Amino acid sequence: MKIILTGTTGMVGEGVLHECLLSPLISEVLVVGRKTCGTTHAKLKEIIHADFFDLKTIAPKLSGYQACLFCLGVSSVGMNESDYTRMTHTLTLGFANALAQANPQLCFCYISGAATDSSEKGKSMWARVKGKTENDLIKLFPNSYMFRPGYMQPTKGLKNTLKYYKYIKWMYPFFKLVFPGFVSTLAELGQAMIKASSVGYSKKILEVKDIKKLANS
Repeated sequence: MKIILTGTTGMVGEGVLHECLLSPLISEVLVVGRKTCGTTHAKLKEIIHADFFDLKTIAPKLSGYQACLFCLGVSSVGMNESDYTRMTHTLTLGFANALAQANPQLCFCYISGAATDSSEKGKSMWARVKGKTENDLIKLFPNSYMFRPGYMQPTKGLKNTLKYYKYIKWMYPFFKLVFPGFVSTLAELGQAMIKASSVGYSKKILEVKDIKKLANS
């Protein structure tokens, strides 16, 4: 497969990129980001693009791909609903629509989060916005999968791991034992996204248990 990947300057996107470069299922990874991912590899191509709300200049370069692993996202902390919607729903759907025009059969894999609200009516602002984003992506792409990870044990050696993980990652065996439905590794998330893109899955929305099942199948 030839895939497009976003969000590689963050912990999740970097971890997914790591798995993509290791995977024999993937022949090319096109990273689209505001700044370089800082990685070089024979499989890797990169487009640096500052404005994800205006993709006209790069749209011709986005055709010929079989999947998009969309790992770009922002925290809702300190944001009002309007701004968070713009950075989460508006930005994601704009990028997705550009890909849908270039690659109608593309498989779109989206990183959402545990407790996302598919009804779009709950009390949690971020969960409503993520739920609407998921719902609209599923409508846009017949072949799409929404990933809802919980705690992810970081991949050793990667540079974008969030700083606070160094204080809690030693608790992973405990989390895994006590909260198995909330815990996976970042590697499992990347592997599950690759497998969903290549062979599919029985559900459109993948919770942690689905992520682990698909990754280890």
